[in-house]
Amino acid sequence: MSQFSLSFDASLLVRDARGRYRPATASQILAAARLVVDQTLQRNEEFTSPAVVKNYLCAKLAGYEHEVFAVLFLDNRHRLIEYIELFRGTIDGASVYPREVVKEALARNAAAVIVSHNHPSGSPEPSAADRALTANLRQALALVEVRLLDHIVVGGNDTVAFSEHGLL
Repeated sequence: MSQFSLSFDASLLVRDARGRYRPATASQILAAARLVVDQTLQRNEEFTSPAVVKNYLCAKLAGYEHEVFAVLFLDNRHRLIEYIELFRGTIDGASVYPREVVKEALARNAAAVIVSHNHPSGSPEPSAADRALTANLRQALALVEVRLLDHIVVGGNDTVAFSEHGLL
């Protein structure tokens, strides 16, 4: 009696344009993970704790090789209206315009926002520029009665929340 054994690569597979299955790239896996996060936390999802927000933002922003500045637009009960990646930068910075953040918050009738960006270096420690931007955003949003609840910096799988470190 002969033995038959199967061996296979445990990689994730994706279908190419010709219908053949190929190993997924890291960027394809991250893109699929972002879609899963989007489907899991939909509009009206409540962000009731900093841990939930951090986990959500890690899933959305970790793995980018460039800086991305994103905003969670929330209603007055801190339910998600929309997540938007507003600005894209380079490996060590992104230009962020408070005017555009305010404009987007007003367009969505947001009562509050949580802003976030990633550090491709892997270190979530806020820079002096991050602190200055947060102060400018808080001031600009306050003029139109939109609360800035937090600024979360994502570095790899680690985060720093301004609210937890007395920086807000």
